[in-house]
Amino acid sequence: MPSMLDAVVVGAGPNGLTAAAELARRGFSVAVFEALDTVGGGARTEELTLPGFRHDPCSAVHPLGVGSPAFARMPLERHGLTWLHPELPLAHPFPDGTAAVLSRSVAETALSLGAADAGAYRRLLAPYLGRWDTIAQDFLRTPWDGLPRDPLRFARFGLDAIRPVSWLARRFEGEKGRALLAGLAAHAIAPTDSVATGGIALMFALAAHEVGWPVPRGGSQAISDALASYLREQGGTIHTGTEVKRLDELPPARAYVFDTSPTALARIAGLGNAYWRYRYGAAAFKIDYALSGPVPWTSPQARTAGTVHIGPTAGEIDAALRAATEGREPDVPFLITAQPSIVDPGRAPEGKHVLWAYGHVPAGWEGDATDAVERQIERFAPGFRDLVLARSIAGPPRLAARNANYVAGDIACGAFTGLQTVIRPRLARVPYATAHPSVFICSSATPPGPGVHGMSGHHAAKAVWRALRTG
Repeated sequence: MPSMLDAVVVGAGPNGLTAAAELARRGFSVAVFEALDTVGGGARTEELTLPGFRHDPCSAVHPLGVGSPAFARMPLERHGLTWLHPELPLAHPFPDGTAAVLSRSVAETALSLGAADAGAYRRLLAPYLGRWDTIAQDFLRTPWDGLPRDPLRFARFGLDAIRPVSWLARRFEGEKGRALLAGLAAHAIAPTDSVATGGIALMFALAAHEVGWPVPRGGSQAISDALASYLREQGGTIHTGTEVKRLDELPPARAYVFDTSPTALARIAGLGNAYWRYRYGAAAFKIDYALSGPVPWTSPQARTAGTVHIGPTAGEIDAALRAATEGREPDVPFLITAQPSIVDPGRAPEGKHVLWAYGHVPAGWEGDATDAVERQIERFAPGFRDLVLARSIAGPPRLAARNANYVAGDIACGAFTGLQTVIRPRLARVPYATAHPSVFICSSATPPGPGVHGMSGHHAAKAVWRALRTG
């Protein structure tokens, strides 16, 4: 290791690895320090239940990963990353056995919403189809980094995106279209009348049509391992099993880049109350299942979908999200589930399957929502419990213990609310810079926010590179 590194990165999640790889590719000397024994952050794969059942402790399905401008610049396939696409990206089943679907085909998606709403869905997506490359770059950007690539289309998209998803849903007459949009927006973990939730729904819908909702072969760890391999190829080094508690524990460097929560950054770098206004949001309650067979969904479409949303009405979805964000346990949780083994059979022993499921609960909640989660699954897959061989349960405290960035179980590393929706982690010309001229932050607490897409790391690397170049 050189006596003086150009950059040290703390945290080997997708953003930290992306920032490190981009700096190393530009010729800077870079070292990464990770507290856990393996890289990955929110993109890991582990045997959480039984031998041979490989689960993703956090993220599992990656529409923004396969469509990431940052990842597209790296030869990750050469480093072992293979994307697998299920027959359907997403199904949203209803009690009568039918389902709204998010298909690669806009026409198939529109028809699944019913004749009255098919045209409304086509009109909603039509202005943006075929424009993923520029929309992704502009939506997953930071205002600090110049003008949008396609300013007129970005402005049009922005007019829809800034609206609450409940407003966009008014275009639909029936419940299927409204529920589909509400479920997509729920990934932001905010009530459906929250500003900019419409943009979340639109981005996920557009991603399904343009790039799909795939899983990585072998699990989400494959993304992190590919990033780590590429970083090493560029000359970077990675040190695992090394928890950093103070800045002076790290080797001398011209820049320090933190893939951590703002709270951890302030503590380690001695920045005091620099982020005292930053707010964390509601938490997740997650269960990973080892199953003796595929989930017995009553909806045929759900049996072939990589992701299944469970919440039959937009009102039920909103009630669950509102309860969690207001500090109440939801009576009937909205669930986001993924079944990667239907397209990647190597994730479980022959004939067996894994299921990934989570709902939303208040931050730091210490209760047990297992029964509520399984009752909800049973509504749409009777007999599900009979297939359960083992389960790994992770409420907010366990999620926070697994990943220090998930403060009180907030997997988004920050609430999607108020000005923090668009200004995070604090108001600053360069959101990746801090009060310390050599310290930067690159986690999902920075623009463009949560998701395994590496774009926060990509933008932070630009900020560091410019500072090093002019320093």
